[in-house]
Amino acid sequence: MRKRLAVALTTLAALVLTLVVVVPSASAATGLHVREGRLYEANGTEFVMRGVNHAHTWYPGETSSFANIKATGANTVRVVLSDGTRWTRNGGADVANVISLCKTNRLICVLEVHDTTGYGEQSGAASLAQATDYWLSSDIRAALAGQEDYVILNIGNEPFGNTGYQDWTAHSSQAIQRLRAGGYDHVLMVDAPNWGQDWSFTMRDNADRVYAADPTGNTMFSIHMYGVFDTAAEVSAYLAAFVDAGLPILVGEFGHDHSDGNPDEDAIFATAQQLRLGYLAWSWSGNGGGVEYLDMVTSFNPAQLTAWGQRAVNGANGIRATSREATVYGGGPGDTTPPTAPGAPTASDVTASSVRLSWTAATDNVGVTGYQVVRVAGGGETPAASSATTSATVTGLTASTAYTFAVYATDAAGNRSTRSATVNVTTTGGGGGSCAVTYKVAGQWQGGFHGDVTIRNTGASPVSGWSLRWSFADGQRISQMWNATPTQSGAQVTAANAGWNGTIASGGSASFGFIGSWTGANSAPTAFTLNGAACTVG
Repeated sequence: MRKRLAVALTTLAALVLTLVVVVPSASAATGLHVREGRLYEANGTEFVMRGVNHAHTWYPGETSSFANIKATGANTVRVVLSDGTRWTRNGGADVANVISLCKTNRLICVLEVHDTTGYGEQSGAASLAQATDYWLSSDIRAALAGQEDYVILNIGNEPFGNTGYQDWTAHSSQAIQRLRAGGYDHVLMVDAPNWGQDWSFTMRDNADRVYAADPTGNTMFSIHMYGVFDTAAEVSAYLAAFVDAGLPILVGEFGHDHSDGNPDEDAIFATAQQLRLGYLAWSWSGNGGGVEYLDMVTSFNPAQLTAWGQRAVNGANGIRATSREATVYGGGPGDTTPPTAPGAPTASDVTASSVRLSWTAATDNVGVTGYQVVRVAGGGETPAASSATTSATVTGLTASTAYTFAVYATDAAGNRSTRSATVNVTTTGGGGGSCAVTYKVAGQWQGGFHGDVTIRNTGASPVSGWSLRWSFADGQRISQMWNATPTQSGAQVTAANAGWNGTIASGGSASFGFIGSWTGANSAPTAFTLNGAACTVG
């Protein structure tokens, strides 16, 4: 999932381009198919992807993620696979199980080979020809046979870096023709070069040629939007160029931040909705290598949506508000009956910063697919947690504070129930508010530094379980932490206690350290909260 930006974008005027599409003679649709620049189901219903990327090949045991992704309201999951070039090969039995998990959870399945990432620049990356060999292997073909209603085949992830990308057109066309000759009738998806971001406009300027290489006309294009797409004008112009040309496109990956720049995620959500284009947020959980901030949930826990997860799922033009389930699963425009309201939630395991809520299941004529917990205050509502089951843990609360929660249910057609009855919860004191924090830079070098933090409990009661939060003013990033567990989303950092130091006695202290990076300046944070309550600094 590495992204690189080698050169600056050309002027916005260069985006104004007229593409001439050579339309192949399409064969009869056998499932999902492309028509006039849009994706349709076999019954002719337009399908707009709203979903999430999931790193299955690196976390094959996290199969519950499929249900948890569905609980966000998503209608699609893009699944990371490996052809064996760089990581352990996902064999036919595993791929068949992934498809089964998608179908069980009523998700359209986009399967992609990740080994091609950055080919030509990334050492050891697979070529599109190697990825095509994988799809044509007998066990994979058997797993995908007859799944045209449910599966889209994304040939290879980000198939060129910033070297050799001029070959993208020929290599993509050859891969498509080999897959069609090999008997695949599925919709094929082609990723852009330049680490998926197409800053060279190679895909934009040659998409018509690649599309024409498909004798069935069932190929669509995927752009990955990170630092290259940091303005609304760039987002809109790029996507509109495809729409105006009648070429099918979606945003196959994007995030709220990245090491190569700050993408305009609000513009991506809004423009995709305006143009009726799909988007797939990167990614559910398990990111590493310095991009942990792209996790939508913490440690694969659906009850712990990160700030990015909250934005993608519950924000304006987000997944929950705009996703509609594929009609192949029985939902769709014909079903307008909402589920019954869930039972009133009950609270347990109340701490200074979290509470576990449980409720009686809702019922529905099509099937309940998930629940959303909301915080009720001042006549309004704020999303608090999502769950595929009848319980969820709400985190990030403030100590000694009264809250009111309620629950909604969502069905397979996207209908939402009325709100459940509410429950009132008051968090415990937790020792927050009687604390002092010392922050110091113990060592600094060009681009990096070592930080030490000490929390002192100045209150009369022990702190049992702690979570310290602060914000960096200069874009610093934490790469390693000891004696605490870090979570970082943009400028905001949370350090939670390790298993052995969760209790801070009255008058006692807890310390942890970390390694971080900086550019330009490395000013110290000026404010800290412990379990939601402000601490003195110094």
